[in-house]
Amino acid sequence: MKAVVITTPGGPEVLKLQQVEDPNIKDDDVLIRVVATALNRADTLQRQGVYPPPKGESEYPGLECSGTVEAVGKSVSRWKVGDQVCALISGGGYAEKVAVPSGQVLPIPSGVSLKDAASFPEVVCTVWSTVFMTSKLSSGETFLIHGGSSGIGTFAIQIVKYLGVKVFVTAGSEEKLKACKELGADVGINYKTEDFGARIKEETGGKGVDVILDNVGGPYFQKNLESLGIGGRLFIIGFMGGVKGEANLSLMLAKRLTVQAAGLRNRSIENKAEIVSDVEKNIEQGKVKPVIYKYFPLSEAGEAHKLMETSTHIGKVLLLA
Repeated sequence: MKAVVITTPGGPEVLKLQQVEDPNIKDDDVLIRVVATALNRADTLQRQGVYPPPKGESEYPGLECSGTVEAVGKSVSRWKVGDQVCALISGGGYAEKVAVPSGQVLPIPSGVSLKDAASFPEVVCTVWSTVFMTSKLSSGETFLIHGGSSGIGTFAIQIVKYLGVKVFVTAGSEEKLKACKELGADVGINYKTEDFGARIKEETGGKGVDVILDNVGGPYFQKNLESLGIGGRLFIIGFMGGVKGEANLSLMLAKRLTVQAAGLRNRSIENKAEIVSDVEKNIEQGKVKPVIYKYFPLSEAGEAHKLMETSTHIGKVLLLA
């Protein structure tokens, strides 16, 4: 098969489509003939050499995919050859084939094309496991997501709004804020021209929001604490702004705040299967539409990475195998 290989740590130009060995299938694996995979920030970090795959996982980038089942391991009963599926994976999506533990495979959501379904698994599992399974966001509460126009943001806005939550977003342009509003965001804040903390205070009458999903990290930590209300929950899923910050921790005590952080890629197979199962049980079919910014062929993975690193896109960038 062909796969995108990171020939050496570096810029987008190090990504090369090459002939490689087919993946091995374990007893509980499903072999997927990939139709599409989606870019995630983690892919660019892996390319740079700072975020290696978990031990024993594929060395090729790609954390989600969609395609057709080509073979199944002898312990697999739910999936059969020919099934159209999408999947959460620990690596290997930038390839023509990928082997996936069967518990991480999902049916294609209704009303979504096979290729566009590649945009779902990583974002849906990230949002569901953090915002709902852990931070327990519930109907009638308020929610702030930083980077509302990202792949995770565009999904989170839709599912959170559908479940009866008031949605605040930050983004870096009026175009991005407009897109977020069209997806259901109630309040859009341009972080380049506004102080999001002051705006949250104003919009909530000084109460603050209930849950924040943050991918910026250190520089936002203090302001995130200030923007939370009593019993608020901050969940950190990335450090695009850096890992260091200074904060007044007395706010956590005074407001009974909870701060948590987690990734998805390094979780156990069992934990990922639990998340995927919860997603399938709880996310109603047809209530969320994929937001796709651009498609590239697998051979142009480097160009796709260049686009992602400009941060001009809204939604997901896909690679077609």
